[in-house]
Amino acid sequence: MTTSQWSIKTLIKMKYIGQLAVFIYYAVWKPQKQWITLDTGILESPLTYCPERREEAWRFISYMLVHAGVQHIVGNLFMQIVLGIPLEMVHKGLRVGLVYLAGVLAGSLASSIFDPLKSLVGASGGVYALMGGYFMNVIVNFREMIPALGIFRLLVIILIVVTDMGFALYRRFFVPANGSPVSFAAHIAGGFAGMSIGYTVFSCFDKTLLKDPRFWIAIAAYVACLLFAVLFNIFLSPAN
Repeated sequence: MTTSQWSIKTLIKMKYIGQLAVFIYYAVWKPQKQWITLDTGILESPLTYCPERREEAWRFISYMLVHAGVQHIVGNLFMQIVLGIPLEMVHKGLRVGLVYLAGVLAGSLASSIFDPLKSLVGASGGVYALMGGYFMNVIVNFREMIPALGIFRLLVIILIVVTDMGFALYRRFFVPANGSPVSFAAHIAGGFAGMSIGYTVFSCFDKTLLKDPRFWIAIAAYVACLLFAVLFNIFLSPAN
């Protein structure tokens, strides 16, 4: 194993450990009215994305380390392992990490536009990016798969997305007044980021990535959306 491969695998492990460590910190060492939901402590965390503290730019990424309860972190970690490890086995951790972080950033920026007054926690943007990337990986490499297996994988990922999005929309629009609404915008943006970046990254894993024009088209589109979101936050956001 080369030094670069070891470093990438170490960073991937740290991502999982970091999420668990942050969750345990707020669940165990911080006083909570309800250990399952962790409402108060995480909103005061320097890692949580908060509209009134958008100038602290790291929050657009660091919110992925904070989770709102046991079900939240267990579900996200489970999906990261189930989707991330198979992708890493084929495409290497660096490219999968690129897709994941693209979804995390897209999720917070989309939430800042469509839910401008809401705080944000959780790795759902990154998880949905893995879903989108996994979906595009199956589409791009379908000819190399056993047809029945390829169709099965597509149906499984579609079922997961539909089920989770239904739950997210329910929590967003029908959650009790004292509950914590889910930002469906972060889910959708993460999924689209995963599909766009993932299509490029996972379709040319056996080629030089920087020489593929699709990579630069996807990056240009992603950067354009990013710039729009940044300008929106600076000049147009209701949270200003």
